[in-house]
Amino acid sequence: MTHKDRRNCPIQRASNVMGDQWSLLILREFFLEGARRFQDLQDVLKVSPNTLSARLRKLEEGGILDRRKYSQNPPRWEYHLTASGKALAPMMAALRSWGSGYTPDLPGESD
Repeated sequence: MTHKDRRNCPIQRASNVMGDQWSLLILREFFLEGARRFQDLQDVLKVSPNTLSARLRKLEEGGILDRRKYSQNPPRWEYHLTASGKALAPMMAALRSWGSGYTPDLPGESD
């Protein structure tokens, strides 16, 4: 791969959409639980509302999540994996496997 090719690298493009810790943890929840609501994600992840909103928006803009209204008044949304998001299943499984095999448990925690 030449230096010029690296500017349009598929890995770089993918990481631009979902390459931070919070985005990966949000995706983990979709693969564990399916469709999710904002409050459910916030409760599980213990992330600030602003951070969660920004990451959900980025995943939605990247075509990984789809937002659907489940309440009109007040307006509330539920998020679902798109076909593109579901295609990340092998990558998420590989990350989980790598993490299990090559990273230590956190003190006082287990999988």
